[in-house]
Amino acid sequence: MKSWRYYGTGEPLQLDEVPEPRPGPGEVVIKVAAVGICHSDVSAQYEPSWGARLSVVPQTFGHENAGTIISVGEGVTGWANGDRVGMVPVLSSGESLGYEKWAGGFGPQMRVPVEALVRLPDEVPFDLGAMGTDAGLTAYHGMVTRGGAAAGRRVGVIGIGGLGYMGARIAVLLGAEVYAAEINPDARALADEIGLSGVAESITAFADKDLELIVDYAGFGTTTAEAIQTLGDKGVLVQVGLGRLEATIYTYAVMDKELSVRGSKSGTKEDLGALYELLRGGQFAPPITHVTPAEIPAAVDRLRDGGVVGRIVAMYED
Repeated sequence: MKSWRYYGTGEPLQLDEVPEPRPGPGEVVIKVAAVGICHSDVSAQYEPSWGARLSVVPQTFGHENAGTIISVGEGVTGWANGDRVGMVPVLSSGESLGYEKWAGGFGPQMRVPVEALVRLPDEVPFDLGAMGTDAGLTAYHGMVTRGGAAAGRRVGVIGIGGLGYMGARIAVLLGAEVYAAEINPDARALADEIGLSGVAESITAFADKDLELIVDYAGFGTTTAEAIQTLGDKGVLVQVGLGRLEATIYTYAVMDKELSVRGSKSGTKEDLGALYELLRGGQFAPPITHVTPAEIPAAVDRLRDGGVVGRIVAMYED
């Protein structure tokens, strides 16, 4: 089979002929139906600090995957050929699919440990299933598991171009009253589609809404500071985005309003399962740009150039 593989920082991905994977004990082989293109793929290919951490070269990226089991290894129970699955990208060992020994979905088949598998309902298409495994999983974990979004809560979302679109829509589907900040006018135009109660360039526009929760999916420092400024008494800020690694905040507001600041990263199998249940209702239509597997390198570069709204997903043919 042919897979797109990484050879070094800044070098183009190469399409190589590689052996089809075989499952070991406790593993399955997945026929990939869809793989999302992530900013982590851009960083891994182009940033030297990422390349320095990769001990297995060449390797096949692609950690946002959904597909069908086609082979089951020794000792595997509860899973069978033909089962539709999504896969959490980070394993309990700290290893990630699409990196090091776990070749990812930039190739048509993957060897995967069963601990990564989450059953994908028939009602959820593969593109949404793949998008859910990282973008959706991270969005859900920050909004619900860490933030506690629920019916009747007043929620702010910073950044709705990618993760934030999913986080905001999740909160709306759960019955929250949601306000969003987004600097990209193309993304702001999605407000009605998401079901927002309001949208503006800055979350400070909603300082009069007494927001109980703000999830910052952008993380540009100024956004974090604006969230602190905007939250109501005893409000919660959940930091997901890391557009900048530092922020200067008004600590008096943290003390005076008795605010809580929480970090959030990735998510769990339970999060992904709960997200898939939400997706079954067919009320979730995030912007997705579909490409073919042959277009994966160009898609990575397109994401690097910026301006992509939503997610790019490569679809394999049946």
